[in-house]
Amino acid sequence: MASRFEEEFKERYKKEGSSYVISPQMIKDIASFLKYEAGFTLFVDLTVVDYLNYIEKKESRFAVVYIFRSSDFKSEIVLKCYLDDDLEIDSISSIYDGANWAEREAYDQYGVTFLHHPNLKRILNHKNFIGHPLRKDYPTTKRHLCIETDDLMDEMTKKLRVRGYSDNEDLTFLNLGPAHPASHGTIRTFVALKDEKIVSAVSEIGYLHRGFEKSCENHRYNQIIPYTDRLNYCSAILNNIAFANSVEEMLGVEIPDRAKFIRVIIGELSRIIDHLVCLAAALVDMGALTNYWYLYNPRESVYDLLSKLTGARLTNAYMRVGGVMWDLYDGFEEDLNVCLKEIQKGVDDALKLVAHNKIFLDRTQNVGIISAEDALSFGITGPNLRASGVAYDLRAIKPYYYYESYDFEVPVGSVGDVYDRLMVRFEEIRQSISIIKQGMKRLPKGEIAVDDRSVYLPKKEDVYNNIEGLMNQFKLIFEGLKVPKMEHYSAIEATNGELGFYIVSDGSGIPYKVKVRPPCFYPMSALPVTIEDHLIADAVITLSSLNIIAGELDR
Repeated sequence: MASRFEEEFKERYKKEGSSYVISPQMIKDIASFLKYEAGFTLFVDLTVVDYLNYIEKKESRFAVVYIFRSSDFKSEIVLKCYLDDDLEIDSISSIYDGANWAEREAYDQYGVTFLHHPNLKRILNHKNFIGHPLRKDYPTTKRHLCIETDDLMDEMTKKLRVRGYSDNEDLTFLNLGPAHPASHGTIRTFVALKDEKIVSAVSEIGYLHRGFEKSCENHRYNQIIPYTDRLNYCSAILNNIAFANSVEEMLGVEIPDRAKFIRVIIGELSRIIDHLVCLAAALVDMGALTNYWYLYNPRESVYDLLSKLTGARLTNAYMRVGGVMWDLYDGFEEDLNVCLKEIQKGVDDALKLVAHNKIFLDRTQNVGIISAEDALSFGITGPNLRASGVAYDLRAIKPYYYYESYDFEVPVGSVGDVYDRLMVRFEEIRQSISIIKQGMKRLPKGEIAVDDRSVYLPKKEDVYNNIEGLMNQFKLIFEGLKVPKMEHYSAIEATNGELGFYIVSDGSGIPYKVKVRPPCFYPMSALPVTIEDHLIADAVITLSSLNIIAGELDR
């Protein structure tokens, strides 16, 4: 259905690169058609491009870009709407729940008004912020003090009325977060309580906004890699891989097989330690402190290995466009095997304590349920979607780096509750261990990077000993990678789901625009409705099971 629809779409609408250009007045009808008739059930992302300084004249200065994926997850469609001077376009949040927060972000960062949006207000910047920071003419040195607190009662009052509560209802209001241990990271959830039951909730983010996307517009492609470390810092190397892979696709570069295998091995190791953090934190939120140490201690061993390999424990910056920074060190395999044994033992020991534990089962089963339909509408991917029974994993459905040749399973749940989300992650650790072992057995010899001096730095002996190597080093450092003029979206399966980058290149060594599709953003938007009608204690463990990482949430 999706592929047939795309063929019909090509005939009806103008193609611009990988995008179909449609009128802003048509977006709501087309979005409805995409979801309910054409089978594009997954809302992937939304962003805005400001073409003010672009080298090529466009239909108008601003364009809204939408990305959707088909129900079989093999096809994606990108729509682009050039806006009139009033910067208005219909909201599609009534069709795709995930568009709610995505449209708020576009409004906040670019000033686009989404008509009929239920709660169009800033989401990353505070209420006293003036202007829209991702516009090309925004003065980056400008500072805006926050002089008013936001009690969130404007949102809460609306929700309470929708849920049938009057203004004089006897309710208690409580903030969960933005400090630990009520929330994981700088996240605030404002709840209305009747006794200990949450009758309504709204969430607020933006406490940690780091300006990642704005910084990308002032740095060369390889200089951005250390910034990607700080998105999901619990599995930093997967961020490196996702960004480098996107740029390599734009360049048309195929990295050597040894580099591919190294990326898989180190990437899966990063996936494991991220899952260990999530599971350890979730269990300690239930009072299971022993399990915390069973799971957390092996993670320290992995950090020791990564420190030896990359020179850093947490933010590794190990990948480069065109390959990896350097080869595996002597003795790497022995250290890796020790880590894998510790991880397996920690997982087994933790599961022995909780798998048949009545307290654990009562706290997690039928708590924080997200249905498959709701998960897709919110744009939820990764373990949180698979826990709802949807077997969407880019490694299996759209394989890269020879993932199709690895023997592994995609674990799925059946209910979509806290229990399923935790157990899916436990099983994914086992699958990642298997993938790593297979990768090490098959690891080929050869180069770790492309032999192309316009993409990858020359070896140091060439830089020191011949003029060509010195010139290649100089040009690549000072001019950067010359990525062809285009707009491109690419994604990999990161720990928490689809991690994608929408990159606009103007042909220079600095990207014109970079938009990250963060896996945590969309589950977080679903948290308020997920915890309603549950107890306060259930809200804490529900948030833990979603594994929200504030660094990629606020960016």
